[in-house]
Amino acid sequence: MVGARSGASIERMFVLGIDPGLTRCGFGLVEGSFEGAESFRAVRAGTIETDAGLPVEIRLRELHVELASLLADTSPDAVVVERLFFQRNAKTAISVAQASGVAIALAGMENVAVRQFTSQEVKLAVTGYGAASKSQVQGMVARLCGLNEVPRPADAADALALSIAYFMIVRVERRYPQDARA
Repeated sequence: MVGARSGASIERMFVLGIDPGLTRCGFGLVEGSFEGAESFRAVRAGTIETDAGLPVEIRLRELHVELASLLADTSPDAVVVERLFFQRNAKTAISVAQASGVAIALAGMENVAVRQFTSQEVKLAVTGYGAASKSQVQGMVARLCGLNEVPRPADAADALALSIAYFMIVRVERRYPQDARA
């Protein structure tokens, strides 16, 4: 999508952030650009939930159906999925990895570019501090998107942060290409 500002066109994109989880998977669609001021618009955010009492294959199927519908409804230009960096609980890590795989595969099936960032990378991109608290990140999400309050539930706010991180990180990558950063 292209918008006009002072006679010049500005590249606007829609980025879908996914905070993967099998019990609760957060999603957040953000509209933004790589030029001008850091202004973002939270278009849609929420969670997809599955019943922990159901077999894992049924839960993954439900997540697949819901995420496929979300991708079809939102037609994002890019998808960002949180990368599992460290997890003390192996059972939780496995279910998060499974949910992450579903999201990445679906984006790939739609030929949508996928990026993955760790929570520390998201914190650094959104707040400027890689060890920021969850509440600091969520507060910045609200501020950057011009929202009166922090999006709820937390998984939705985290997904919006992933989308915002995409814009911040790609903006830096465009300004300082890889070969110039060596």
